[in-house]
Amino acid sequence: MNCLICGAALPAGAMFCGECGSSSTATPKTRKRPDPRPNDTTIIQPLPRQPVVISIPLGADGRVQVPVPPAPATTRPAAASPPAPPALPAVERPRRSVFVLQFSTGETVSAPGTGLIGRRPLPQPTERFDTLVQVNDLGMSVSKSHLEFGQHDGEFWVSDRYSGNGTIIRRADSTSVRCEPGRRYLVPRGSRVEIADQFFMVD
Repeated sequence: MNCLICGAALPAGAMFCGECGSSSTATPKTRKRPDPRPNDTTIIQPLPRQPVVISIPLGADGRVQVPVPPAPATTRPAAASPPAPPALPAVERPRRSVFVLQFSTGETVSAPGTGLIGRRPLPQPTERFDTLVQVNDLGMSVSKSHLEFGQHDGEFWVSDRYSGNGTIIRRADSTSVRCEPGRRYLVPRGSRVEIADQFFMVD
């Protein structure tokens, strides 16, 4: 079974394409979401630099006239400067918690900020992430940009990026949640996050 948009091979039962994110039943006429992958490179030519012209006056003998600065006037002794105001206490920024992600493929990744997980994670042109985590998935069940993660008030959260096979959170208290694409879900430490055929533990 192949994707009708990009032609990639799809596993049996897949609802979306892991390569381009299209529905498995979509056609080029019915597909509405644009392909997020860049297909062109714009080269910006720098503007030419304008020459700087400096005018130097010449004397009657053809020599450069160097202006002589006037002699400094006698100044009165400066008044004593007022005492400096007391220093304000430094405001501490909230520290980011460090979460460790242990993947079923054997990798262990430290996640102190934001990140993107997938077979070949690719941020959008306006996006910035601290970490890009590439998952080695030979079965290609994990999408290229499968999952986004970050922190809020010291808590770890994940958000499914409209992946082909979805994301499931299995918390330590035995509750399971299937993630709705584009929505953030808090993930306590000790939880297991399943991304298609692979998973990672949050510690």
